Amino acid sequence: MTDWDERFASGEYPREPEPSPVLRSYEPSIPDGRALDVAAGTGRNAVFLAEAGYAVDALDASREGLKIVGERAAERGIGDRIEPIRGDVSTYGFPSEAYELITVSFFHTLDRFADLAEALVPGGYLFVEGHLRSDSSTPSGPSDDRYRFAANELLRAGLGLTVLYYDETAQERPDDRRRATARLLARRSTGGRQSYPARPGGDAIDE
Repeated sequence: MTDWDERFASGEYPREPEPSPVLRSYEPSIPDGRALDVAAGTGRNAVFLAEAGYAVDALDASREGLKIVGERAAERGIGDRIEPIRGDVSTYGFPSEAYELITVSFFHTLDRFADLAEALVPGGYLFVEGHLRSDSSTPSGPSDDRYRFAANELLRAGLGLTVLYYDETAQERPDDRRRATARLLARRSTGGRQSYPARPGGDAIDE
């Protein structure tokens, strides 16, 4: 088994990780249809989106991770809404204009950013969140800064799309697992005048 297969099989990685509060808050304003969860892991986004009514392609290189995604979907009665795809994100051939929504959580893949944007239908949405470089201790996430976003790096990558939400924040987590995160929600659209979804109220997206 690969390292990630071992981590998923051993339970070292959470079986039921929560989707980002940003994605959860904006999802009602995103059109229904087909979604792609890139580096799906154990289904952080895939299961959430399937429960929301999307037909979801869950892409990951780990057989064990996709097995857990399937088990979680079956437990919720949404197994028919998730299509597991075993593949390497770095070389996978993304279809053109196929998805209303694409999500990427905690997988560093800026080199495929243009391909992800091309895989969106016109008006489709891209959500990306990832670990951020920080001058403070952030024990959660990769130890190598190559796999973390530099300040504003994710924002610059998204400027070919219409940026609807962006933040860079630090969050205190259980067991002192502090995490610094960059989060982007953008739409494949252009033009000087556009419509914009209202930002969800309250503090939900800052959890």
